[in-house]
Amino acid sequence: MKTTADLLLHPVRLRIVQALLGDRRMTTAALAAELSDVSTATLYRHVATLTDAGVLEVVDEQRVRGAVERTYALRLSAAQVAEEDLLAMSPEDHRRAFMGFVAGLLADFDRYTGRGDVDLRRDGVGYRHAALWLSDEELAEFAADLRRVVEARAGHGPGDGRVRRIFTTVLMPSTP
Repeated sequence: MKTTADLLLHPVRLRIVQALLGDRRMTTAALAAELSDVSTATLYRHVATLTDAGVLEVVDEQRVRGAVERTYALRLSAAQVAEEDLLAMSPEDHRRAFMGFVAGLLADFDRYTGRGDVDLRRDGVGYRHAALWLSDEELAEFAADLRRVVEARAGHGPGDGRVRRIFTTVLMPSTP
């Protein structure tokens, strides 16, 4: 039996989950177009794995030229690494997971910059480091504030001039 960490931190499955974030519903063909560097057979295998694990759910089925085309949605509650799995991971497991996370982020940025029409200001793209001196209590308050800000906007759907944007955070103590 795979742990949620084993299931979700695989590079291809992580990208599938990320593609469906923001209440997106996609067919395997739409996922294949978005993850064009992943072979069709590999994509189908990982979609099946995530569906069998309850991370993806089939929200629609259409007959297309004799085949059934399924539309998938993310079950956000199932798309999170369980606390007990995180606690059981070794430092090396965390390094590998973080490397997969960063590699996915780099791939997203490569796809963005590779599209040709790149304007960081227009597109609202930014990346920066900030150092904050926070007690444990202040850190908990900061995290709660940030969670409220994101949750207030997480329910927005497509339309009204909205562009799907990826928001990524990494928070860790610095070394002395």
